[in-house]
Amino acid sequence: MTPEEMLDVAVGEARKGLAEGGIPIGAALFSADGVLLGSGRNRRVQNDDPSVHGETDAFRNAGRQRDYRSTVMVTTLSPCWYCSGLVRQFNIGAVLIGESRTFTGGHDWLAENGVAVTVLDDERCISMMTEFIEANPALWNEDIGVAQ
Repeated sequence: MTPEEMLDVAVGEARKGLAEGGIPIGAALFSADGVLLGSGRNRRVQNDDPSVHGETDAFRNAGRQRDYRSTVMVTTLSPCWYCSGLVRQFNIGAVLIGESRTFTGGHDWLAENGVAVTVLDDERCISMMTEFIEANPALWNEDIGVAQ
């Protein structure tokens, strides 16, 4: 699969989350040869659970893997510190990011620690997050841990 095709899966998850009344961040975990292992979306609102970010949902849905080094985490938005920690904890080898204009999490730190990071600067991801943040500033601030 191309990076864009992988991102399509995460974008689809983000759109599902938005339609459910949640925060439109989607993710997917792929094997090195492009097989989808699991996908998910930010479900903090839907599940009333602050730990269900897009990346953690995709990671959980992928199930147990013996080795994560050859996997690729695809996410519509630069991963927050929580999700960046997940990538480092399990030694995920690559992160493909839809955009980092609306939020820049820990992807520079990941790159400094040997994770292959690619930012696609995808317009779909940028516009979806820009519109969401403008319409839902309190919910967005809650999601990224900013005091109101």
